[in-house]
Amino acid sequence: MSPRFDFSASAVAALAESDVARALQEDVADGDLTASLVDASRTAHARVLARETAVVCGAPWVEATVRRLDPQARITWLCGEGERCAADQPVLEIEGGARALLTAERTALNFLQLLSAVATKTAMYAEAVKGTRARIVDTRKTLPGLRLAQKYAVRTGGGLNHRIGLYDAVLIKENHIAAAGGVAAALRAVAPVAAQAVFVEVEVETLAQLQEALDAGARMVLLDNMDLPTLREAVRINDAVGEARKAVLEISGGVTLDGLRALAETGVDRISVGALTKDVKAIDYSMRFLSH
Repeated sequence: MSPRFDFSASAVAALAESDVARALQEDVADGDLTASLVDASRTAHARVLARETAVVCGAPWVEATVRRLDPQARITWLCGEGERCAADQPVLEIEGGARALLTAERTALNFLQLLSAVATKTAMYAEAVKGTRARIVDTRKTLPGLRLAQKYAVRTGGGLNHRIGLYDAVLIKENHIAAAGGVAAALRAVAPVAAQAVFVEVEVETLAQLQEALDAGARMVLLDNMDLPTLREAVRINDAVGEARKAVLEISGGVTLDGLRALAETGVDRISVGALTKDVKAIDYSMRFLSH
C-alpha cells in the first residue's frame, strides 16, 4: 500500500535539491544585497539552536541549501534526523564562507522549521495510538509545491503516507458514489483503472454502506465522521466477514489529538489526519555566528 514515490536517501536528496533551487530563486534571485557587504574572503562558524522541544527533520534540505551556496562548507549534525531535541539544544554547526551562510540562513531554517513541525506533530499523534493496531496517516492537505517534503516529514515522525496525489490511488468519495449510483456501482466502475492504482479505497458514511462495500469486495474502506459506537460496530461487521475478505478500515474527519486514543481503541487500522501537514506551527530555530 505504499505510494509510488521512492523515499530512498538518493530520491530524497534529489527532491531537496529541486525544492531548494526554487526556494533560493524566490529569496535570492540575482543576489543577496546585504550579504554582499561582507568581505568575500571571510569565513564563519555558525550554530543552529532549537528553541523548543522537537523532532528534527529537514537535514537534506538544509544541506542542499548550504552546499548550493558553498560546496566546501562543513556541516556537523549534533542531533540526527528523526531524533528528538530539547529546548535550547544545538542541532547543527556549519563552517563555511560568511556570505554563503548569511544567504543560506533563512531558506535553510524555513525548511528545517516546517519539516520539523510536521515530524513533531506526527510523532505526538503516533505516540497517542501506541499499543493499538491503528497507524497515523497523512492526507493531500499539504502546502502547494511541498507535498513530497511534508510527506517525508510525516514518515520521519513515525506516520504513514496515504496517496501522494490523484494519480497514484483511487479514493471513491460521496460525490463519486452519488454520481455512480451507489457504493457497489462505484466500485464496479473503477475496474478499468484499478491496475494503475496503488490501492482502491471507498468512503462510507453509514453501516449499510459499509456492508454494501464489503459485499462488493472492497479491500479498503474510509469511515467518514462516525461516532465511537458506530465505529466499534463497523469493526465488528468487518471482522465478521472473515480474514480473507475483511477490509482495511480507516477513520477520517474531525480527528483531534484529545480524542485520538479513543478512536484508535475502536480497533480500526488507520487514522488519517489532515492537521499533520495543514495546521502546522513552525518549530523555532535560530542560527548564530560563533566567535573565532
